[in-house]
Amino acid sequence: MAYLVGENCIKCKYTTCVEVCPVDCFYEGENMLVINPNECIDCGVCEPECPAKAIFPESEELIFWLEINEKYSKIWPNINKVKPALENADEENGKEGKFEKYFGENLSKD
Repeated sequence: MAYLVGENCIKCKYTTCVEVCPVDCFYEGENMLVINPNECIDCGVCEPECPAKAIFPESEELIFWLEINEKYSKIWPNINKVKPALENADEENGKEGKFEKYFGENLSKD
C-alpha cells in the first residue's frame, strides 16, 4: 500500500509534505503534487504535514487517484524541497470540483 495525493492539492500545492518524505517519492506538476505509489514505503509521515489534508492511504475507493498519481509521477519532475504554496492556496483549500475545473495535461511542468 502507498499514500496518494488527492483533489484538494490542486491549486494549493503546499509542499511541507515533500520535506519529510524519507524516499523522495513526490512529483510536481504546475498546480499539484503526486506520489509515486511504487516508491512510497507507506510510512505515513507526509499525511499529517499536509495543510490541505490531501494525502490519503491507498484504498479501493481511491483507484482513480492511484491512477493519477501513478501516471503523473512518471511524467513530472521529482520534488524534495519545500517551496512556497501557490498564490491563493488558502482560498482554494477545501473547494470542491477542482479536478474537473483545473486538471489537465497542462499541469505538467514540461
